[in-house]
Amino acid sequence: AQAQRARAAARAAVPHAALQAAAHAIGAYRPEAETHVSAYWSVGEELDARPLLDALHARGCRVALPVVVEKGGVLAFRRWTPDTALVCGVLNIPVPDWDAEPLLPVLLFVPVVAFDRFGARLGQGGGYYDRTLAAIRANRNVVAVGYGYAAQELPEIPLGPHDQRLDGVVTEQGVVDIRRKA
Repeated sequence: AQAQRARAAARAAVPHAALQAAAHAIGAYRPEAETHVSAYWSVGEELDARPLLDALHARGCRVALPVVVEKGGVLAFRRWTPDTALVCGVLNIPVPDWDAEPLLPVLLFVPVVAFDRFGARLGQGGGYYDRTLAAIRANRNVVAVGYGYAAQELPEIPLGPHDQRLDGVVTEQGVVDIRRKA
């Protein structure tokens, strides 16, 4: 509830937060044209990722949105452009149609309910990103970047055995330096 109030306050106090965060993300990670990058279609009080999606597309990145294939599974990623028609996904989240081109991102911007400076994140509680990141990381490197409001930062979030750490976090205030615990 505290994180929800903080997100609502941040959204009201910083009307251009989404544009600011997108600029910070592009400036920090500088994805090149043709790089496969995933972001998300914002729902509820999540930081609006549409300016980031647009900026990535404008840079020539191959942009994907996550798609829940089955409850409790890993995410698939389908190509998105500003012209992509979206359909209602499994969890009532807009997603590209299943016929959209599948992509495997090397850079993922993931929504956060909360995060800390050690790379821990809380999501919506389904474990989709944790399972997906574990599956991708078992085969190759991938960079996972939390995307949310600065007010969502907590001092420390305990990690469970299946939780995947973030490699970075971007907020409307800038890039958060992730430190590894000793």
